[in-house]
Amino acid sequence: MTALPQGSAPGSTAADTAEAEVAPDITEVAADAETAGAETAVERAASDTPAGPGTPDADADADADTDEPTDAAPDATPDEDGGSTAEAPADTTAEPAAPEVSEAAAELAAQRELRARIEQRKAEKEAPIEAGAKLSGPAADLLAAVRAVESGEKSGAAFFAGPPPAPRKPAPTPVATAPVRPRAPEPARTPTTSAEALASVRDVLTRGGAPEALAAQVTGALGEQAADVLGADPWQLLAVPGVRPEQADGFARALLGAECRPDDERRGAALVGWILEQAALLGHTALAADEVRKSLAARSVPDPDAAVQQAIAEGVVLVFQDGVPQGAEEPEAPEGGEEGAPPAEPVEVLLGLDRYALAEESLADGLARLLNSPVRDDGSVWPEVGELVRAVAGSGLVAHTGGEAARTESAAVVTAAAAAGLRAAGAAHTADGQCRLAELTGPLAAFTVAGLLSGAGPGRDADGALALDVLVVQDAPQLDVETAAMLVESLPDGCRLVLSGDPGVLGSAGAGRVFADVLAARVCPVVASRLPDPGPVGELVSGVGIGELNQVEAPGREVVIVPVRDAGEAVHRSVQLLADSIPRAIGIPAEQTQVITVGHGGSAGTRALNAALKQRLNPGPGRFGGFDPADRVAYAPAPGRTVTGTVVGADAEGLRLDCAGASVLVPKERVESALRHGWALTAHQATGMRWPAVVVVLPGDAAQGLNRAWVYTAFSRAERHLSVVHGVDQALPRAVAEVLPAPRTTRLAPLLKGLLMTAE
Repeated sequence: MTALPQGSAPGSTAADTAEAEVAPDITEVAADAETAGAETAVERAASDTPAGPGTPDADADADADTDEPTDAAPDATPDEDGGSTAEAPADTTAEPAAPEVSEAAAELAAQRELRARIEQRKAEKEAPIEAGAKLSGPAADLLAAVRAVESGEKSGAAFFAGPPPAPRKPAPTPVATAPVRPRAPEPARTPTTSAEALASVRDVLTRGGAPEALAAQVTGALGEQAADVLGADPWQLLAVPGVRPEQADGFARALLGAECRPDDERRGAALVGWILEQAALLGHTALAADEVRKSLAARSVPDPDAAVQQAIAEGVVLVFQDGVPQGAEEPEAPEGGEEGAPPAEPVEVLLGLDRYALAEESLADGLARLLNSPVRDDGSVWPEVGELVRAVAGSGLVAHTGGEAARTESAAVVTAAAAAGLRAAGAAHTADGQCRLAELTGPLAAFTVAGLLSGAGPGRDADGALALDVLVVQDAPQLDVETAAMLVESLPDGCRLVLSGDPGVLGSAGAGRVFADVLAARVCPVVASRLPDPGPVGELVSGVGIGELNQVEAPGREVVIVPVRDAGEAVHRSVQLLADSIPRAIGIPAEQTQVITVGHGGSAGTRALNAALKQRLNPGPGRFGGFDPADRVAYAPAPGRTVTGTVVGADAEGLRLDCAGASVLVPKERVESALRHGWALTAHQATGMRWPAVVVVLPGDAAQGLNRAWVYTAFSRAERHLSVVHGVDQALPRAVAEVLPAPRTTRLAPLLKGLLMTAE
């Protein structure tokens, strides 16, 4: 991202002027005038309109006469004279001539008559309504139904019984036959931004000292009114990905001048949202309120608690409480003088963004819906082929744990369901996982999760749900909460869902820990695989999973340790292994060998390794945006998803890739941000994929980034051969034995317990 002006927190030397205070509230004054005007309008409409269907009844009129201040609609505003005048109805009845009165007396008489009518209508509204009076339409029908049930004339079931259930459709043919033609995915609609909006945003950015190149990102984050939003609240610039608080402070200082203060309510609220967005990048769907306050204090916010309260009041964040609610009564001491139960633990207050809160609640509701479906009564007859198949036959939600070998068990569920006449499919996280799944289930029943959601799946039924009776999701630990919520919402009632995966691998790139939360909630059957991963590599990985880094016998050089002294030697040895040693000694070509390292930066990160590997394996000038034909690349079509392939060529539309036989176009505007050379990947990028040979690079400066899950994931990417370029000395066994991944704060597990335990 283009650099923004740097700066510390806004200065606090500015005088506390009146502009910094909240303006006086005039809501009550305006509301009183609007209520009077609205009442006059209702009275006039009631006097001129006969009662009948579609006409506001007495209850609707009463709602218009509330004493609380309300924001009346624009149409219900008083007249210029205060809404206190009204024409008296014309009297056409012949009466004896009355003595003449002055215009003033006539006006006073008309006003008294109007006030009397208003008081009479108010008294009628406050008086009890006779049962059944002034009811029409559905209200009258409902009252008649209630009276019929009370008198015994009809039974209550007569009014609430629905139509008879439709007969179950005959079971379709097994999945091995021709697949249902999937619905063509609709092209994504790119939001258009007017030239005027962009020009206005550029002007504001220029006045604030920010680069004009951010205009498109700002309008994408804040909408067409971005210029007005930034002018009113400069710290809204934090909504743009990549903008740091110190940059937003500098921008605000340039726009506001002396009014820019560290205790500005706008700054505090924006920082709360930014802190939670950064937490989501680390996998959290919520944060403890105390953690948010600590982060605010570190950002020079004088009163963190007030900033949190302001963010809550403005709807920037939502508040959740997990545990015993405040004010709950403590349990009474049992009889006999024994001490009662220990006092309840204090309630932990969590703060979260609405997008993740809604996703977790939707996912919890969807999983509860599937688990409560009466799948045992669907008439299907499942073959007896294992513990997992039996569990799936009797439950709408099943969790399955195990290593790479356990994939055969979850794939067997798909084939068993097809044999039972059910519509079944499996989904993996990556295209590589899809290919491995297709080898077990057949190509017609294997998809990626992204493919299912985009329309490249078994099709949809009349209600828009996936036309499936059984769905098996492999690589379940890679499901973030938003993807999982969309997937579960796409499943019809009565569909069985199997979440299968290895709990030891790294978690999802997005927010949430769906698979771990489902396991922790203990609300569905959990089947643990007993199939060990084969060979010396499988034995080594199994030990890492329980915190032990053991020596394994490798008579065929399946596991090789290559010690190095520094990062430069680590890069040299990695290139030598990939280009020469492994193809010559093991018989696995360089195209089937993958290098995995801790991060992108550093002297032995992916950038340095890819530069050295390109120079050795495919040297060239990088004429297509830094890439040449036959370059090995890693493309990220969406956050958390990596597709590997090779460069085929380039044209006016972008860069053309060959990804496992599929043609992929990388738009030219995304080449720089979404495409990297792919001879070397991080362990997070490699999750969900496997190669015949893997070279794991651990230079000395990588020790701080190691933990058990990282080592487990990196080592388990190898199928036949694993080389470890080892330069971290004792940091490797210490990371395996002692260092666990940082925990993620989520709400899915307590939500599932609350829904399903209460139902039980």
